[in-house]
Amino acid sequence: MIQENAPRNSSRFCRFAQESPIRRTSRLLTPIVAAALIVLAAAPAVEIHAEEGLVLHVATDGNDAWSGRLPAPNADKSDGPLATLERARDAIRSRKQAGPLPKGGVAVEMSPGIYELSQPLELVEQDSGTEGSPIIYRARERGTVRLIGGRVVTGWKPVVDSAILARWDEQARDKVLQADLRAQGISRFGQLQAGDRWGASNPDLELFFQDEPMTLARWPNQGYVRIPAVLGPTPVDVRGTKGCREGVFTFEGDRPNRWAGEKDVMLHGHWFWDWADQRLKVESIDTGKRVITLAREPQHAYGFRAGQWYYAYNLLSEIDQPGEWYLDRQAGILYFWPPAAVETGRPMISVLPNLVTMENVSFVTLRGIILEACQGTAVAISGGVNTRLAGCVVRNTGAWAVSLGGSRNGVVGCDLYNLADGGVSVSGGDRKTLTPAALYVDNCHIFRFGRWNPICKPGVQVDGVGNRVSHNLFHDAPHMAIMWGGNDHTFEFNEFHSVVYGANDAGIMYAGYNPAMRGHTIRYNYFHHVYGHEGRGCNGVYLDDMFCSATIFGNIFCQVPRAAFIGGGHDNVVENNIFVDCTPALHVDARMMGWASASVPIMKQRLEEIPYREEPWRSRYPQLLTYLEGDYAQPRGNLVARNICWGGKWDEVEPKARPGVIFADNLVGQDPRFIDPEQLDFRLRDDSPAWKLGFQRIPVEKIGLYPSDDRATWPVRHAVRARPTPPTGGN
Repeated sequence: MIQENAPRNSSRFCRFAQESPIRRTSRLLTPIVAAALIVLAAAPAVEIHAEEGLVLHVATDGNDAWSGRLPAPNADKSDGPLATLERARDAIRSRKQAGPLPKGGVAVEMSPGIYELSQPLELVEQDSGTEGSPIIYRARERGTVRLIGGRVVTGWKPVVDSAILARWDEQARDKVLQADLRAQGISRFGQLQAGDRWGASNPDLELFFQDEPMTLARWPNQGYVRIPAVLGPTPVDVRGTKGCREGVFTFEGDRPNRWAGEKDVMLHGHWFWDWADQRLKVESIDTGKRVITLAREPQHAYGFRAGQWYYAYNLLSEIDQPGEWYLDRQAGILYFWPPAAVETGRPMISVLPNLVTMENVSFVTLRGIILEACQGTAVAISGGVNTRLAGCVVRNTGAWAVSLGGSRNGVVGCDLYNLADGGVSVSGGDRKTLTPAALYVDNCHIFRFGRWNPICKPGVQVDGVGNRVSHNLFHDAPHMAIMWGGNDHTFEFNEFHSVVYGANDAGIMYAGYNPAMRGHTIRYNYFHHVYGHEGRGCNGVYLDDMFCSATIFGNIFCQVPRAAFIGGGHDNVVENNIFVDCTPALHVDARMMGWASASVPIMKQRLEEIPYREEPWRSRYPQLLTYLEGDYAQPRGNLVARNICWGGKWDEVEPKARPGVIFADNLVGQDPRFIDPEQLDFRLRDDSPAWKLGFQRIPVEKIGLYPSDDRATWPVRHAVRARPTPPTGGN
């Protein structure tokens, strides 16, 4: 068997060049030994020795009638690599029909180039490898193979229609170009639709330039405008927060005057709560009265209130800066102000819904490939075992980067960014039997996610039982980094910063509203420099609405509001953490004894939906057997022990919740004697008073990304967002 990815010169990995405040020790992992090798099944037939395995070559100048072998030097061009992954897949199927795959497996090796897919690569159970004969689809050189779900747009011309030119500011008129998509064989344009609820929408067709998403023409160009007053006839009052049910509200200024004649004016707003956005369609604009009326269906479930914010988009007349575009779907004309010479940036629109789907596929790996420009989720893995996405880059998607199911499948060493929704959606395991799926997301760099649906589209979303999120770096996102439910998940050695900048009642990590989703471990993570929307605060690890039985152990929190948040739940542990300049470090409330009292029967209902009196539940979570005894509205069994709090504020514990919290051996307000706090090195000196309290060493050298042959890029550089200045007035 030929070794895949032989060890490289370790000097490449000798310096951990992340701009990270925590010092790390570089570690070069043993390379994964994978398949080597040559496929037949394609004509002409090739004689293969089974112990050598198979290698099948694919190239942009290949031919699906060829064998998939690399031609000998100076040979005539009568044979060579294949042209498509589908042909390679079918060749492997034919080889399997002839007998077992050779020991060592099969490698489909792609030469450098851009592969514009005509359809997603679909793998099913018959495309599986085995433990001894895995299948790998890999780039010959990492990062040089691009699987594209879009079409490059050509034929750009200046705009000459005087009526359209008159809609733009003078500086835009000679900068905007147009292209006829129908003339290029592109006819499916989709349509912009309102989301049926908050956080639910689809960008459909998008435009990318220089491998970055461009901006569908909007106003204002940055940020939002606020609602001066709401005019809907049906009042809404949520514990004193007042608004109206209908989307009718005033606006200031005269900017909407220029939108006359626009075909589908869309608004994206945070209409009542800043954690519940929605994209809605405008029905009418009364420029005389300065009133906007939204379409009746759908409306926002929570209503509308003054002071909330929105922006308008899908406006031809608002192309007023480089990078903005608009598509006239009726005429099939794309308008674009390119930020550089249009021929230098490969302007591309997304076309395909997905790039790769794997259903009930086992022992298959995608390695070292760039996957980009699709309208939905790029890679969908459902069912199967031991399937991996390794060392890949997934970017510019219209939904998620990866959906991950099955058992023992994983996403490892990947860079995931510019994602309309979240990074990886993980779901697997059996809650009835508490059987773990052992799915994992490891050593991934996940950033700039939630760019279209900013709320509840995290870097990683986890459900099911027994899954792991480890050694990842999350940053630059408007909402949460991790959202989870289910049981027995582990979140360890991750780094988080510069997230939750678009909401306040939100958390870096979030779970809530079920007393039976137990057994989670959150350990050895680094949370830092997170402030909330406009710097008005948010939460760190947010155990919302009676969430129970999470252990928060050995983490470092620096400049994180409400770093450890227990929202009325039971049996949570906050132990051996370091809190620096957090305001406060700890929050515990008794909400079910007050404003959330309506949840008392709901908690009972959700508990009784699972077999908690039966095995394995009764042994795994014995606290559930007594959860409903007494006044279970009062939080009980929470432990806060051996934590360090330096700077900021220690606790914000509601008096009704305090009897249900055990405090033990916390070091609060006493200098913990960090090694170098000015450089954000929060390791403890040997003379720290925390050691005498039983504080255990946090392995900071293991936190975050690590060098590996499965890492898509190295070194990884990232910077902390500046702390925003809270507004002096308004909402």
